[in-house]
Amino acid sequence: MRRYIVPALSATVAATALTLLPATTASADGAVLTYGSAGGNAVAVGDVLNASLASGTKAALATSSGGGSGITCTGSTLAATVTSNPAAPGTATESATTQTFSGCTSNVFGVTGVRSITVNGLPYSTSAASDGTVTVTPAAGGTIQTTVVLSTLLGSITCVYQAPSLSAVSSNSANSLTFTNQTFTKVSGSILCAANGYFTASYAPVADSSVSGSPAVYTN
Repeated sequence: MRRYIVPALSATVAATALTLLPATTASADGAVLTYGSAGGNAVAVGDVLNASLASGTKAALATSSGGGSGITCTGSTLAATVTSNPAAPGTATESATTQTFSGCTSNVFGVTGVRSITVNGLPYSTSAASDGTVTVTPAAGGTIQTTVVLSTLLGSITCVYQAPSLSAVSSNSANSLTFTNQTFTKVSGSILCAANGYFTASYAPVADSSVSGSPAVYTN
C-alpha cells in the first residue's frame, strides 16, 4: 500500500493537502517521496516538510501506556529537511529540525501548569520507508531527549526524558503520521516527575513548504 510520510520527533518525529488519489495510481518507478499525488513529482533534496497536529486531535505524554493521566497539548508542529529521496521502493532520509508544543495542560495531581516542553538535541535523523514505516534516531552515541518544565504546588520542577529512538506509521489515505505510546524514560528531575512518558500524536497533513502552494507529500 502506498503511504505518505514525513518525520517527527520526535520527535519526532513526524514531522508535516490536496485531495489524495487512490494508491493504485502511484508510479512503481517514481521517487519514494512525491508531492501533489502518489507517484507525482519527486520531492527535492533540501526541501522542507512541515506538519501540525491532525484537526481535532491532541498530543499526549501519558504517565502509563495508553493511560489518561499526564500531559496533553492542543498544538504541536514538526519540520524536517529532505536529505535523500531515492527511487521507490526504498527509504528516503530526512533531518528533523524542529518540533514544538503549545497549549499544554496536565491532569496529574499536584501539577498546576505546564510551562514548556522542549525537544533537545535536534536535528535527528529520520528514515521514511516505502511501506510507511518511519524511524527517528539521534546521532551516534546520543539519545532523543525532551525537557518538561512544570508548575507544581511545591514550585517549578524540570523533568528530563530520553528514548533511544522513535517509530511512527504514515498513511496516504488518512493524511497522517502517527506516533503511538512511544516510551520515554526519566533521566533526571524531581520525584514529582513521572518515571516514564508515553508519547502519542497524529500529524496531518504533511506538506512540502518549499513548493508553491505547499502540496501534500506521499510515500510510494
